[in-house]
Amino acid sequence: MNKTVELVNLWGAFEEKYPTGSIEDFFRYQLTRSREKTKPKTPLEERPLPLESRLMIMIGKISRMHMIYAAIALKGTGLNQIEEFGLLITIATQQGDPKKTEVIQPNMMELSSGTNMLERLKKKGLIEEYDDKIDRRSKRLKLTEAGKKTVQKSTSKISKVAKMMLSDLDEEDKQLCIQLLKSTEAKFGALLSKQRSKNFDVIYKENMGE
Repeated sequence: MNKTVELVNLWGAFEEKYPTGSIEDFFRYQLTRSREKTKPKTPLEERPLPLESRLMIMIGKISRMHMIYAAIALKGTGLNQIEEFGLLITIATQQGDPKKTEVIQPNMMELSSGTNMLERLKKKGLIEEYDDKIDRRSKRLKLTEAGKKTVQKSTSKISKVAKMMLSDLDEEDKQLCIQLLKSTEAKFGALLSKQRSKNFDVIYKENMGE
């Protein structure tokens, strides 16, 4: 096949899968695919599982490793786990003082467990709540001065964990990972809160268009 035609076909296939991808994303994608062809298979790749399952298992394992390392890194900061950091950083970065649900939902937590964790952070003196001026039934959350210091200290620790775990990837690979997964994150981030109480067969049909 003519190389120009082959290049056009490769671009067409990439653009169909990732319509918002840039030319730089395309070249990163092709470079990574060529690298993978020369790498030996990992034990996970040898398993007789669908490709999607192997990928999700790998993502899950990396996520759990990240949580363990993060818990180790957070010792001495006043926090015990990365979920607590997630709640605090959400409060710190949202515009205005958020409601509890506005903190819990972005962190993909159950309302009950998220509420309990916020209560523990409140007892530690890291957050405080007050009545919403418009809706007295709702509570607003904000960081205390101690909470702000904890976020500052913890952010440095969590950043180091991420840097350590991804140190074998160059910047191009990191950009490619983000490019490939950001649409999945956005899609299911919007759907999950609406589908939590539904039967999985119903969820599957909704998401797969069946």
